Amino acid sequence: MPNQEYNTKQKDCVLRCLRENADRALTIDEVTQLLYLQGEPVGKTTVYRRVDKLVQSGEVRKFTAERGQSATFQLMEHHHNCEDHLHLKCVRCGKFIHLECDVMAGVNEHILEHHGFRVDNTKSLLFGLCSDCMEQEARHGTD
Repeated sequence: MPNQEYNTKQKDCVLRCLRENADRALTIDEVTQLLYLQGEPVGKTTVYRRVDKLVQSGEVRKFTAERGQSATFQLMEHHHNCEDHLHLKCVRCGKFIHLECDVMAGVNEHILEHHGFRVDNTKSLLFGLCSDCMEQEARHGTD
Protein backbone atom coordinates (compact mmCIF):
# COMPACT_ATOMS: atom_id res chain seq x y z
CA MET A 1 0.00 0.00 0.00
CA PRO A 2 2.85 2.55 0.38
CA ASN A 3 3.01 2.82 -3.41
CA GLN A 4 -0.67 3.81 -3.50
CA GLU A 5 -0.02 6.63 -1.02
CA TYR A 6 2.87 7.83 -3.19
CA ASN A 7 0.62 7.89 -6.24
CA THR A 8 -1.96 9.90 -4.30
CA LYS A 9 0.77 12.33 -3.26
CA GLN A 10 1.86 12.64 -6.90
CA LYS A 11 -1.71 13.27 -8.01
CA ASP A 12 -2.12 15.93 -5.35
CA CYS A 13 1.13 17.56 -6.52
CA VAL A 14 -0.23 17.84 -10.07
CA LEU A 15 -3.41 19.52 -8.87
CA ARG A 16 -1.43 21.84 -6.58
CA CYS A 17 0.85 22.82 -9.48
CA LEU A 18 -2.14 23.68 -11.67
CA ARG A 19 -3.69 25.65 -8.80
CA GLU A 20 -0.46 27.60 -8.18
CA ASN A 21 -0.33 28.47 -11.89
CA ALA A 22 -4.04 29.10 -12.42
CA ASP A 23 -3.29 32.26 -14.40
CA ARG A 24 -1.46 30.21 -17.04
CA ALA A 25 -2.33 27.37 -19.37
CA LEU A 26 0.44 24.80 -19.08
CA THR A 27 1.60 21.93 -21.25
CA ILE A 28 2.17 18.50 -19.73
CA ASP A 29 5.92 19.08 -20.11
CA GLU A 30 5.66 22.40 -18.23
CA VAL A 31 3.74 20.79 -15.35
CA THR A 32 6.30 17.97 -15.19
CA GLN A 33 9.19 20.48 -15.20
CA LEU A 34 7.60 22.73 -12.54
CA LEU A 35 7.07 19.73 -10.27
CA TYR A 36 10.67 18.63 -10.77
CA LEU A 37 11.92 22.11 -9.88
CA GLN A 38 9.79 21.98 -6.70
CA GLY A 39 11.47 18.72 -5.69
CA GLU A 40 8.46 16.63 -6.66
CA PRO A 41 9.66 14.36 -9.48
CA VAL A 42 6.42 13.10 -10.99
CA GLY A 43 6.63 11.12 -14.21
CA LYS A 44 5.21 12.59 -17.39
CA THR A 45 2.82 9.64 -17.78
CA THR A 46 1.44 10.21 -14.27
CA VAL A 47 1.02 13.93 -14.99
CA TYR A 48 -0.78 13.18 -18.25
CA ARG A 49 -3.14 10.64 -16.63
CA ARG A 50 -3.96 12.96 -13.72
CA VAL A 51 -4.57 15.96 -15.98
CA ASP A 52 -6.70 13.82 -18.31
CA LYS A 53 -8.90 12.77 -15.37
CA LEU A 54 -9.19 16.41 -14.27
CA VAL A 55 -10.25 17.35 -17.82
CA GLN A 56 -12.87 14.59 -17.80
CA SER A 57 -14.25 15.82 -14.47
CA GLY A 58 -14.41 19.42 -15.75
CA GLU A 59 -11.91 20.75 -13.20
CA VAL A 60 -9.32 21.44 -15.89
CA ARG A 61 -9.86 22.83 -19.38
CA LYS A 62 -7.86 21.57 -22.33
CA PHE A 63 -6.94 24.07 -25.02
CA THR A 64 -6.01 22.33 -28.23
CA ALA A 65 -3.00 23.81 -29.96
CA GLU A 66 -2.13 24.23 -33.59
CA ARG A 67 -0.60 21.31 -35.43
CA GLY A 68 2.85 20.55 -34.06
CA GLN A 69 2.20 22.41 -30.78
CA SER A 70 1.36 20.86 -27.41
CA ALA A 71 -2.10 21.24 -25.92
CA THR A 72 -2.29 23.37 -22.79
CA PHE A 73 -4.32 22.87 -19.64
CA GLN A 74 -5.72 25.28 -17.07
CA LEU A 75 -7.50 24.81 -13.76
CA MET A 76 -11.10 26.01 -14.06
CA GLU A 77 -11.85 27.22 -10.53
CA HIS A 78 -13.21 30.59 -11.66
CA HIS A 79 -13.76 30.29 -15.41
CA HIS A 80 -16.54 27.84 -16.12
CA ASN A 81 -18.06 29.36 -19.27
CA CYS A 82 -15.25 29.29 -21.83
CA GLU A 83 -17.82 29.02 -24.60
CA ASP A 84 -18.87 32.58 -23.76
CA HIS A 85 -15.54 34.34 -24.23
CA LEU A 86 -12.26 34.47 -26.15
CA HIS A 87 -8.83 33.64 -24.71
CA LEU A 88 -5.49 35.45 -24.79
CA LYS A 89 -2.04 33.93 -24.24
CA CYS A 90 1.19 35.81 -23.66
CA VAL A 91 3.91 34.44 -25.91
CA ARG A 92 6.62 35.46 -23.45
CA CYS A 93 5.46 34.41 -19.96
CA GLY A 94 2.58 32.07 -20.84
CA LYS A 95 -0.03 34.06 -18.91
CA PHE A 96 -3.51 32.97 -19.98
CA ILE A 97 -6.41 35.42 -19.88
CA HIS A 98 -10.10 34.64 -20.14
CA LEU A 99 -11.38 37.67 -22.06
CA GLU A 100 -14.76 38.16 -20.45
CA CYS A 101 -15.62 41.36 -22.25
CA ASP A 102 -18.89 42.57 -23.80
CA VAL A 103 -17.01 44.22 -26.67
CA MET A 104 -15.67 40.83 -27.81
CA ALA A 105 -19.16 39.34 -27.75
CA GLY A 106 -20.03 42.04 -30.27
CA VAL A 107 -17.08 40.95 -32.41
CA ASN A 108 -18.39 37.38 -32.42
CA GLU A 109 -21.83 38.65 -33.48
CA HIS A 110 -20.25 40.77 -36.25
CA ILE A 111 -18.27 37.80 -37.56
CA LEU A 112 -21.41 35.67 -37.65
CA GLU A 113 -23.68 38.30 -39.22
CA HIS A 114 -21.26 39.77 -41.75
CA HIS A 115 -18.95 36.89 -42.54
CA GLY A 116 -21.17 33.85 -41.99
CA PHE A 117 -18.73 32.31 -39.55
CA ARG A 118 -19.46 31.23 -35.99
CA VAL A 119 -16.43 31.39 -33.67
CA ASP A 120 -15.91 28.45 -31.34
CA ASN A 121 -14.76 30.32 -28.22
CA THR A 122 -13.72 27.11 -26.47
CA LYS A 123 -10.95 26.84 -29.06
CA SER A 124 -10.21 30.54 -29.38
CA LEU A 125 -6.70 31.63 -28.58
CA LEU A 126 -5.15 34.96 -29.51
CA PHE A 127 -1.40 35.33 -29.00
CA GLY A 128 0.42 38.48 -27.96
CA LEU A 129 2.12 40.17 -24.99
CA CYS A 130 0.52 40.73 -21.60
CA SER A 131 0.78 44.10 -19.88
CA ASP A 132 3.56 42.89 -17.54
CA CYS A 133 5.72 41.71 -20.46
CA MET A 134 5.02 44.89 -22.44
CA GLU A 135 6.11 46.94 -19.43
CA GLN A 136 9.24 44.84 -19.05
CA GLU A 137 9.97 45.23 -22.76
CA ALA A 138 9.52 49.01 -22.51
CA ARG A 139 11.91 49.20 -19.52
CA HIS A 140 14.59 47.17 -21.24
CA GLY A 141 14.13 49.11 -24.45
CA THR A 142 14.94 52.40 -22.65
CA ASP A 143 18.14 51.12 -20.97
